[in-house]
Amino acid sequence: MASLVAVQHKQPSFAVLPSSHSDFNGAKLISSLQFKRKPCQPKGALHVTASSAKKILIMGGTRFIGVFLSRLLVKEGHQVTLFTRGKAPISQQLPGESDQDYADFSSKLLHLKGDRMDFDFVKSSLSAEGFDVVYDINGREAVEVEPILDALPNLEQYIYCSSAGVYLKTDYLPHFEADAVDPKSRHKGKLETESLLESRDVNWTSVRPVYIYGPLNYNPVEEWFFHRLKAGRPIPIPNSGLQITQLGHVKDLATAFIQVLGNEKASKQVFNISGEKYVTFDGLAKACAKAGGFPEPEIVHYNPKEFDFGKKKAFPFRDQHFFASVEKAKAVLGWKPEFDLVEGLTDSYNLDFGRGTYRKEADFSTDDLILGKSLVLN
Repeated sequence: MASLVAVQHKQPSFAVLPSSHSDFNGAKLISSLQFKRKPCQPKGALHVTASSAKKILIMGGTRFIGVFLSRLLVKEGHQVTLFTRGKAPISQQLPGESDQDYADFSSKLLHLKGDRMDFDFVKSSLSAEGFDVVYDINGREAVEVEPILDALPNLEQYIYCSSAGVYLKTDYLPHFEADAVDPKSRHKGKLETESLLESRDVNWTSVRPVYIYGPLNYNPVEEWFFHRLKAGRPIPIPNSGLQITQLGHVKDLATAFIQVLGNEKASKQVFNISGEKYVTFDGLAKACAKAGGFPEPEIVHYNPKEFDFGKKKAFPFRDQHFFASVEKAKAVLGWKPEFDLVEGLTDSYNLDFGRGTYRKEADFSTDDLILGKSLVLN
């Protein structure tokens, strides 16, 4: 029978382990003219309110979102267990985190080792331990969730990390929680999971982030720009560069996950979570430069249809307008992002890339194809 074990940690270390118009529908855009560097203030302290202690299971939790979420939950006094395959360290000291804070946190963190696709193990181990709340950070398919629900018939709340990528592409933006969804999207498994939760007799909450950024980000979002800025290279951006998108800081996302816990207003509800403002692709490149203290970058626009990049991605974002309203979360949960975009990117740079840590090595091969072409769209 599976058993929980307290995480044993080594001497703390600071090493980070891998783990078409700018006035579109009146959207609040961030442009290079709007960037004003604010006084440097500590961000991401993430104040949380006390609540009754819960026995909480986090599915995943060692790479990005869960790293920050688990700290908040432990700080609130909850008993937190991470369910992982054990291939990565269960805890790691964050840049700027004191030795004592890290030691206190890691000594309280529990680990349940297993593969969530081993449904028999999931049922037996979870039913044996019993949990009040599940945070499902890495679930992709509904079939992965059913055994968890079966094992925990008295579960108080199932909090699911979905994605704003479930929405059907539209000309009418931003996306709201009640908007049409795309059953053929690459996130259809998350849609099916939400439907499963709705069909079961369980108290659930689903959170739909847009693009997430911040320290430890394993998706090449801000890191893609930082690599090019550090190398002093032009930044190739598809088409006009006026495509509008949206980023949300991981610490703001973690706070939102805390605010839905035990919140009756969050029962059987979906919430978009991201930053308050929207930004163009060009504006994002300039914001990353400002955050890292780099000169304003040279931006090269190109037509993606003129190139064959094979299986490589030449740009880390979907080439379209893509942003969502966070007004529901603000009104219902009382949640509000702490970071504006430049402040959040500065936090990410200072605590991660600026310290020489990143998830992926720079790959400029697609850039070279674009920049080497004699005719470049501007």
